[in-house]
Amino acid sequence: MSESPDPARVLVVSAHPDDVDFGVAGSVATWTDRQIAVTYCIVTDGSAGSATPGIEASTLAQIRQEEQRKAAAEVGVTDVRFLGYSDGSLEVSLGLRRSIARVIRSVRPDRVVCQSPERNWDRIRASHPDHLAAGEATLQAVYPDARNPYCYPELLAEGFEPHVVEEVWLMASPRATRAVDITATIERKIAALRSHQSQLVDPESLEEMIRSWGSATAVALGLPEGRFAESFQVVDTR
Repeated sequence: MSESPDPARVLVVSAHPDDVDFGVAGSVATWTDRQIAVTYCIVTDGSAGSATPGIEASTLAQIRQEEQRKAAAEVGVTDVRFLGYSDGSLEVSLGLRRSIARVIRSVRPDRVVCQSPERNWDRIRASHPDHLAAGEATLQAVYPDARNPYCYPELLAEGFEPHVVEEVWLMASPRATRAVDITATIERKIAALRSHQSQLVDPESLEEMIRSWGSATAVALGLPEGRFAESFQVVDTR
């Protein structure tokens, strides 16, 4: 249930602003509390999703960047990077893999957290096509791209040396076996999610939903009643 030893650096890659907060913000808060450096990499501009119709795409993209920075601050993250790919049409490509590999080589994380590229039939909303594409591209960027000096020689020319990520933690995986107890940080996770005002169709139900999910996850993975957890599939990528 607990991870040891602690990594020095964690990189979280997600498709959209707010994905990271639904999937891992409670865990991130526990990590930053232990002085683990956490960086967010948001792949798309978020311009195709809002609870309020009629907002110009460029305006919405800016709003969602601001919301994500505010949400990150709630859980102790100050390094938030945006790749700016189009929301709703993300595909695995060499360009996307290179973009993520560049961030990996820049941050040099011990652990990468990303969305599962495997469709979860029990939670279909977790398997948005952008999520699946971002997860697959991230795994390909971890192995082999970021570690291979022959991949993307332009990255070497930019000064980004190869880097080996030790493990990948997959969010929303149907094969999750690792739980992080977020009982002490669930309030900060909820606060992070409340930062995404453009996405909240029913703000009043948010806290109940997150607590229900967290409780069910804790029970499913063996934590005592009354605890809250986030779940992951851990992949050794050394």
